[in-house]
Order: sequence, then structure tokens, then C-alpha cells
Amino acid sequence: MEKVWWVGVGGFLGSAARYGLGGLITRLKAGWTFPLETLIINLLGCLVIGWLAGLSESRGLFTGATRAFLFIGVLGGFTTFSTFGYETFQLMRGSQWMSAALSAGLQLVLGIGAVWMGHVLATAR
Repeated sequence: MEKVWWVGVGGFLGSAARYGLGGLITRLKAGWTFPLETLIINLLGCLVIGWLAGLSESRGLFTGATRAFLFIGVLGGFTTFSTFGYETFQLMRGSQWMSAALSAGLQLVLGIGAVWMGHVLATAR
């Protein structure tokens, strides 16, 4: 139960960081319509999860609760894209190229398809 609490606290912190950084980027891009906020946040999340995973693997720094707080909570609240990037990297690292390609393709195609379907369902009369 303690891990659930830490994941929730981390999720709050990650979500608040995403909101704050997204707002800052929105103000800085001065009307440019490209979704730069999402791109920067997703790339930053990928960089951080890769860095933390490398520290965890090479130095054994994190306990299970700390890992849950950082990886699931903070980074999950900040962006789940970082988890997608890490999992795909792990598949590639394990030479599971077909699984990596399938996962990436399905995430992209089905994710966009699910957004479309949700929109269709919400706007159906």
C-alpha cells in the first residue's frame, strides 16, 4: 500500500511539472501552432527515464518504492511516452526487433485510431 501512496505523490508532482512546463513553453512559442509543448515534454521524459534506468542498472541506486515513485509516479504523471520509449528501447536492446517495431506501430496507429474513435463516439448524434 505504501508504493501506491508514493506513486500517487509522484503522479501529482509529474503532472504539476508537465502543466507548468507546458504553460511556459506555450508562452515562449508566441502563437506558433505546432504542439512543441508535447514534443519537448515527451523528449525530456524519455531522456530522464533513460538516465534514471541507466543509473538504476549500473549502480543499483533505487529501491522498489523509489523506482515506483520515479518511473510510474513522477514520469507517468509527466508523460507516459517516456515509458513507451523505454519499453521499446528494452525490446531493441534485447534484439527483439519485430516486437519493438510492432509495439511502436501499434502504439502509434491504434493510439491515433482510439483518439479518432473516442471523438466519433463523443460527437455522434
